Amino acid sequence: MAKPRFAYLLLKEHPYGREMLSQILSEGFIPAIVITEDSAIGDEEREKFLKRIEGNPIAPTIEAQLAELAESGVNVPHIEVPIHNSEQVMPHIGDMPLDLIVFGGTRIIRGDILDHPDDGVINSHPGLLPDCRGSASPAWSVYHDIPIGSSTHFCDNGIDTGELLMRREIPVKRGMNYEDLCYETLVLAGVLMKEALMAYEAGKWDEMRRPQGDSEHPTFRNAPEEVLEAVAEKLRDQTYAHYVD
Repeated sequence: MAKPRFAYLLLKEHPYGREMLSQILSEGFIPAIVITEDSAIGDEEREKFLKRIEGNPIAPTIEAQLAELAESGVNVPHIEVPIHNSEQVMPHIGDMPLDLIVFGGTRIIRGDILDHPDDGVINSHPGLLPDCRGSASPAWSVYHDIPIGSSTHFCDNGIDTGELLMRREIPVKRGMNYEDLCYETLVLAGVLMKEALMAYEAGKWDEMRRPQGDSEHPTFRNAPEEVLEAVAEKLRDQTYAHYVD
Protein backbone atom coordinates (compact mmCIF):
# COMPACT_ATOMS: atom_id res chain seq x y z
CA MET A 1 0.00 0.00 0.00
CA ALA A 2 0.99 3.63 -0.45
CA LYS A 3 1.52 6.07 2.37
CA PRO A 4 -1.84 7.28 3.74
CA ARG A 5 -3.35 10.64 2.91
CA PHE A 6 -4.26 12.08 6.29
CA ALA A 7 -5.23 15.19 8.22
CA TYR A 8 -3.33 15.96 11.42
CA LEU A 9 -5.23 17.61 14.28
CA LEU A 10 -3.71 19.00 17.47
CA LEU A 11 -4.02 21.69 20.10
CA LYS A 12 -1.91 24.73 19.26
CA GLU A 13 1.81 23.98 19.68
CA HIS A 14 1.08 21.22 22.17
CA PRO A 15 4.35 19.41 23.05
CA TYR A 16 2.60 16.07 22.51
CA GLY A 17 1.61 17.03 18.97
CA ARG A 18 5.01 18.54 18.21
CA GLU A 19 6.78 15.31 19.18
CA MET A 20 4.35 13.17 17.20
CA LEU A 21 4.68 15.28 14.06
CA SER A 22 8.45 15.09 14.33
CA GLN A 23 8.28 11.30 14.64
CA ILE A 24 5.96 10.71 11.70
CA LEU A 25 7.76 13.17 9.43
CA SER A 26 10.99 11.28 10.11
CA GLU A 27 9.52 8.35 8.15
CA GLY A 28 8.09 10.49 5.36
CA PHE A 29 4.47 10.60 6.56
CA ILE A 30 3.44 14.11 5.55
CA PRO A 31 -0.04 15.39 6.44
CA ALA A 32 -2.30 16.63 3.67
CA ILE A 33 -3.42 19.33 6.09
CA VAL A 34 -2.69 20.37 9.69
CA ILE A 35 -5.62 21.74 11.70
CA THR A 36 -4.73 23.42 14.97
CA GLU A 37 -7.20 24.31 17.70
CA ASP A 38 -6.36 27.77 19.05
CA SER A 39 -8.39 28.10 22.24
CA ALA A 40 -8.14 28.95 25.93
CA ILE A 41 -8.54 25.28 26.79
CA GLY A 42 -5.81 24.42 24.31
CA ASP A 43 -3.52 26.96 25.98
CA GLU A 44 -4.33 25.47 29.39
CA GLU A 45 -3.62 21.92 28.19
CA ARG A 46 -0.34 22.99 26.57
CA GLU A 47 0.90 24.66 29.75
CA LYS A 48 -0.19 21.67 31.80
CA PHE A 49 1.82 19.30 29.61
CA LEU A 50 4.85 21.58 29.59
CA LYS A 51 4.83 21.44 33.38
CA ARG A 52 4.44 17.65 33.33
CA ILE A 53 7.57 17.19 31.18
CA GLU A 54 9.58 20.00 32.76
CA GLY A 55 13.33 19.49 32.39
CA ASN A 56 13.04 17.34 29.26
CA PRO A 57 13.62 18.38 25.62
CA ILE A 58 10.73 19.48 23.43
CA ALA A 59 10.40 18.87 19.69
CA PRO A 60 10.49 21.88 17.33
CA THR A 61 7.31 23.89 16.98
CA ILE A 62 4.71 22.92 14.40
CA GLU A 63 5.44 26.14 12.55
CA ALA A 64 9.16 25.33 12.44
CA GLN A 65 8.57 21.78 11.22
CA LEU A 66 6.19 22.93 8.48
CA ALA A 67 8.60 25.70 7.49
CA GLU A 68 11.37 23.13 7.06
CA LEU A 69 9.07 21.09 4.82
CA ALA A 70 8.29 24.20 2.79
CA GLU A 71 12.01 24.84 2.29
CA SER A 72 12.24 21.39 0.70
CA GLY A 73 9.35 22.23 -1.62
CA VAL A 74 6.51 20.57 0.33
CA ASN A 75 3.81 23.02 1.40
CA VAL A 76 1.32 21.67 3.93
CA PRO A 77 -1.78 23.82 4.54
CA HIS A 78 -2.02 24.84 8.21
CA ILE A 79 -5.44 25.96 9.41
CA GLU A 80 -6.40 27.30 12.84
CA VAL A 81 -9.89 26.78 14.24
CA PRO A 82 -11.39 27.85 17.59
CA ILE A 83 -12.44 24.28 18.39
CA HIS A 84 -12.06 20.86 16.79
CA ASN A 85 -15.69 20.10 16.07
CA SER A 86 -17.43 19.10 12.87
CA GLU A 87 -18.76 22.62 12.22
CA GLN A 88 -15.24 24.08 12.26
CA VAL A 89 -13.21 21.20 10.79
CA MET A 90 -15.39 19.61 8.12
CA PRO A 91 -15.40 22.68 5.79
CA HIS A 92 -11.63 22.21 5.47
CA ILE A 93 -11.62 18.43 4.89
CA GLY A 94 -15.10 17.62 3.58
CA ASP A 95 -14.00 17.63 -0.06
CA MET A 96 -10.62 16.09 0.72
CA PRO A 97 -10.33 12.32 0.09
CA LEU A 98 -8.61 11.14 3.27
CA ASP A 99 -7.50 7.68 4.25
CA LEU A 100 -7.01 8.67 7.88
CA ILE A 101 -7.23 11.42 10.45
CA VAL A 102 -4.44 11.44 13.03
CA PHE A 103 -4.97 13.08 16.42
CA GLY A 104 -1.81 14.62 17.83
CA GLY A 105 -3.12 15.75 21.19
CA THR A 106 -6.69 17.03 21.11
CA ARG A 107 -9.73 17.28 23.29
CA ILE A 108 -12.39 14.58 22.99
CA ILE A 109 -13.73 14.77 19.41
CA ARG A 110 -16.96 13.18 18.25
CA GLY A 111 -19.35 13.41 15.31
CA ASP A 112 -18.86 13.63 11.54
CA ILE A 113 -15.08 13.98 11.83
CA LEU A 114 -14.82 10.37 13.01
CA ASP A 115 -16.81 9.07 10.04
CA HIS A 116 -15.04 11.01 7.29
CA PRO A 117 -11.78 9.20 6.49
CA ASP A 118 -11.95 5.88 4.65
CA ASP A 119 -9.81 3.91 7.09
CA GLY A 120 -10.55 5.58 10.40
CA VAL A 121 -9.31 8.08 12.94
CA ILE A 122 -6.34 7.10 15.10
CA ASN A 123 -4.87 8.47 18.29
CA SER A 124 -1.92 7.67 20.52
CA HIS A 125 -2.70 7.69 24.22
CA PRO A 126 0.01 8.10 26.91
CA GLY A 127 -1.28 5.14 28.93
CA LEU A 128 -1.79 1.41 28.51
CA LEU A 129 -5.28 0.66 27.23
CA PRO A 130 -7.72 -0.51 28.40
CA ASP A 131 -6.27 -0.28 31.91
CA CYS A 132 -5.67 3.46 31.98
CA ARG A 133 -8.17 5.52 30.00
CA GLY A 134 -8.69 9.26 30.32
CA SER A 135 -6.40 12.01 31.62
CA ALA A 136 -3.08 12.10 33.52
CA SER A 137 -2.34 8.45 32.74
CA PRO A 138 1.22 8.29 34.19
CA ALA A 139 -0.02 9.72 37.49
CA TRP A 140 -2.94 7.34 37.81
CA SER A 141 -0.74 4.44 36.70
CA VAL A 142 1.67 5.04 39.56
CA TYR A 143 -1.14 5.74 42.01
CA HIS A 144 -2.95 2.46 41.19
CA ASP A 145 0.20 0.41 40.42
CA ILE A 146 -0.72 -0.03 36.74
CA PRO A 147 2.15 -0.67 34.28
CA ILE A 148 3.12 2.48 32.39
CA GLY A 149 3.22 2.83 28.61
CA SER A 150 1.42 4.18 25.56
CA SER A 151 -1.17 2.85 23.12
CA THR A 152 -2.29 3.62 19.57
CA HIS A 153 -5.98 3.06 18.92
CA PHE A 154 -8.92 3.90 16.69
CA CYS A 155 -11.23 6.64 17.88
CA ASP A 156 -14.94 6.09 18.45
CA ASN A 157 -17.51 8.10 20.38
CA GLY A 158 -16.19 6.88 23.74
CA ILE A 159 -13.11 8.05 25.66
CA ASP A 160 -10.08 5.96 24.65
CA THR A 161 -12.32 2.96 23.92
CA GLY A 162 -11.72 2.27 20.21
CA GLU A 163 -9.98 -0.81 18.86
CA LEU A 164 -6.28 -1.17 19.62
CA LEU A 165 -3.50 -1.17 17.08
CA MET A 166 -0.44 -1.12 19.35
CA ARG A 167 0.52 -0.84 23.01
CA ARG A 168 3.94 -0.91 24.64
CA GLU A 169 5.20 -0.65 28.20
CA ILE A 170 7.93 1.72 29.33
CA PRO A 171 10.68 0.25 31.52
CA VAL A 172 10.35 2.25 34.73
CA LYS A 173 13.66 2.48 36.60
CA ARG A 174 14.24 3.51 40.19
CA GLY A 175 15.04 7.21 40.39
CA MET A 176 12.68 8.24 37.59
CA ASN A 177 10.34 11.03 38.60
CA TYR A 178 6.86 11.99 37.41
CA GLU A 179 8.20 14.39 34.78
CA ASP A 180 10.39 11.62 33.36
CA LEU A 181 7.42 9.25 33.10
CA CYS A 182 5.26 11.87 31.40
CA TYR A 183 8.04 12.59 28.93
CA GLU A 184 8.70 8.92 28.18
CA THR A 185 5.01 8.22 27.49
CA LEU A 186 4.82 11.33 25.29
CA VAL A 187 7.77 10.21 23.17
CA LEU A 188 6.54 6.61 23.01
CA ALA A 189 3.11 7.81 21.86
CA GLY A 190 4.79 9.52 18.89
CA VAL A 191 6.91 6.46 18.14
CA LEU A 192 3.86 4.19 18.18
CA MET A 193 1.99 6.50 15.81
CA LYS A 194 4.95 6.40 13.43
CA GLU A 195 5.05 2.60 13.64
CA ALA A 196 1.27 2.39 13.16
CA LEU A 197 1.53 4.43 9.95
CA MET A 198 4.38 2.23 8.79
CA ALA A 199 2.18 -0.82 9.44
CA TYR A 200 -0.64 0.83 7.46
CA GLU A 201 1.72 1.33 4.52
CA ALA A 202 2.70 -2.34 4.79
CA GLY A 203 -0.96 -3.44 4.78
CA LYS A 204 -0.81 -4.99 8.27
CA TRP A 205 -3.66 -3.24 10.08
CA ASP A 206 -6.23 -6.00 9.61
CA GLU A 207 -4.03 -8.45 11.50
CA MET A 208 -3.14 -5.91 14.21
CA ARG A 209 -6.44 -4.30 15.21
CA ARG A 210 -8.26 -5.88 18.12
CA PRO A 211 -10.88 -4.97 20.73
CA GLN A 212 -9.53 -3.48 23.93
CA GLY A 213 -11.62 -5.45 26.37
CA ASP A 214 -12.74 -4.17 29.75
CA SER A 215 -10.84 -2.36 32.49
CA GLU A 216 -11.20 -2.75 36.22
CA HIS A 217 -10.51 0.97 36.55
CA PRO A 218 -12.80 3.92 35.71
CA THR A 219 -12.01 6.47 33.01
CA PHE A 220 -9.69 8.83 34.85
CA ARG A 221 -10.00 12.59 35.08
CA ASN A 222 -7.18 15.06 35.73
CA ALA A 223 -5.27 14.06 38.83
CA PRO A 224 -5.90 16.37 41.80
CA GLU A 225 -3.00 17.73 43.82
CA GLU A 226 -3.31 15.12 46.56
CA VAL A 227 -2.92 12.34 43.98
CA LEU A 228 0.13 14.02 42.44
CA GLU A 229 1.64 14.33 45.91
CA ALA A 230 1.03 10.63 46.56
CA VAL A 231 2.59 9.79 43.18
CA ALA A 232 5.69 11.87 43.93
CA GLU A 233 6.00 10.12 47.30
CA LYS A 234 5.71 6.62 45.78
CA LEU A 235 8.37 7.44 43.20
CA ARG A 236 10.62 9.04 45.81
CA ASP A 237 10.24 6.06 48.16
CA GLN A 238 10.40 3.62 45.22
CA THR A 239 7.23 1.78 46.26
CA TYR A 240 5.68 1.72 42.77
CA ALA A 241 4.99 -1.92 41.90
CA HIS A 242 6.46 -2.16 38.39
CA TYR A 243 10.13 -1.22 38.48
CA VAL A 244 12.39 -3.16 36.12
CA ASP A 245 15.51 -2.84 38.28
